[in-house]
Amino acid sequence: MVKKRNGSRRVEDILHRGEIEAQKRFGAEHAWNEHNLPNMIHETIPTSMSTFIEDLPFFFIATANDAGDCDCSFRGREYNASGQPLPLLKVLDEKRLVFPDFKGNNLFNSLGNMLTNPHIGILFIDFENRLRARVNGAVEIIERWDEMQAVWPTARRYVLVTVEQVYGNCRARIPKMTLVPPSDSLLQEGDF
Repeated sequence: MVKKRNGSRRVEDILHRGEIEAQKRFGAEHAWNEHNLPNMIHETIPTSMSTFIEDLPFFFIATANDAGDCDCSFRGREYNASGQPLPLLKVLDEKRLVFPDFKGNNLFNSLGNMLTNPHIGILFIDFENRLRARVNGAVEIIERWDEMQAVWPTARRYVLVTVEQVYGNCRARIPKMTLVPPSDSLLQEGDF
């Protein structure tokens, strides 16, 4: 839990030791303080961000095992039998979101990490509008969830994220791209 002093969060309670050391080492020691940092990094998902992340077609997750070995993974929408996109994820409330886990290559890189280290970083990028946001939190893998089964009928399980940090990022270096509909003629799993 974030400690508060006089009703405000301290920089030391928002940023970890390495982030603070990097700011000192690389000349940004006074870039953030307990007045402006809490305005950037939130503990809950703002309504405007809920809409933004739910409307995207994909996101990226970062996980690490208990030894600190990292993995980054792509998560995209599933489509129903008539070709209509299913929701990417659902924001349940200001502190929780859930996304489905579909059949994949059975390596379980991300889920295996989650079983030994429940921390997750999620990166959302809208290339068409050059916007991005981050969510950091703790996960719980839920193997059966009837309410979510109705939303994602082919999901094998669900990842429930309890939010710890939420923040937007600047547009710098995000290339402007236009999304095209998925095609079966693209590379298939194992093509590399």
